[in-house]
Amino acid sequence: MLNVAALSIETLAGILEQSVDCVKLIAPDGAVRWMNPNGLCAMEIDAFAAIAGRQWSALWPDLARPLIANALATARPGQPVRFDAFCPTARGAARWWNVTVSVVAGTSGEPLGFLAVSRDVTDAEAAREALEIAVAEMRHRLKNTYAMIGSLLLTFSRGETQYEDFAHAMNSRLVMLSAAQTLFVDGDAPTAVAQLIPALALPFDSAACPVRIGMLPDAELTRGEADAVALVFGELAVNSAKHGALSAGGTIDVATDDGPGVAIVWRETSNKPVVARSRDGGQGLRLIDRIVRARGGTIAVEWRADGLTFRLAFSDRPRD
Repeated sequence: MLNVAALSIETLAGILEQSVDCVKLIAPDGAVRWMNPNGLCAMEIDAFAAIAGRQWSALWPDLARPLIANALATARPGQPVRFDAFCPTARGAARWWNVTVSVVAGTSGEPLGFLAVSRDVTDAEAAREALEIAVAEMRHRLKNTYAMIGSLLLTFSRGETQYEDFAHAMNSRLVMLSAAQTLFVDGDAPTAVAQLIPALALPFDSAACPVRIGMLPDAELTRGEADAVALVFGELAVNSAKHGALSAGGTIDVATDDGPGVAIVWRETSNKPVVARSRDGGQGLRLIDRIVRARGGTIAVEWRADGLTFRLAFSDRPRD
């Protein structure tokens, strides 16, 4: 078995040279002291002599240089740093890098410089950008669909007194639904619980199925948590419109309960028994469970003969 204590400096250097990532040793003043061969290849640098002694930050575009300075300053006391940034190769090829920076200390603990490891994540960044574009397109199409339906209602009801009031009411509701359904892809959407919940729930309020909102805390959610809440409410509303109170009449109560973190409860009571096919949760709720767990939350569903109680919790969030 390999004895770490027996590793020589030469052996350690050989290990670093074999890394598929771009590995660099940076001097305390920020100058490049060494780069492994695979790193030179990844950065399309013909020879190390071309960058030896140059400031590491000088190898990056202007926009990324504050990141480099901050990474070195943060890592100097011993705190490892990780960040993503764009930096083209020496020949101009576009590349995105995931970079980690950590201090290198001597035997007595004195800082000798920094170890910087850069991994090419260009493909992952391209996939993320493509997803953002697809989501933006989806949001645009969804808003246009709601707007088109509202416009058609207003157009075909014009001059028909018995329908005009209904058409205007439905158009207002469609505008609210459009805003609610696109919250989870809108970077400007509210993340405060007291603002987010009414925006998501009130579009479904009606005389046949009142949506009653209880006391809500002023707690802030992260962007990812707010996205999860929006997705959950959308799924619950769709299921209710198919099988529950929104289709048969009843009530929906939304509030938060006591306990650590933030827990949001949707309690639905329908005027007719819940159909059997809705009791297994369905593919939508199973997907929601995975999404919520990925954001550090949990869900719990209590089925009743006349509805359900759905609890969404982020237990590690502080309460105000």
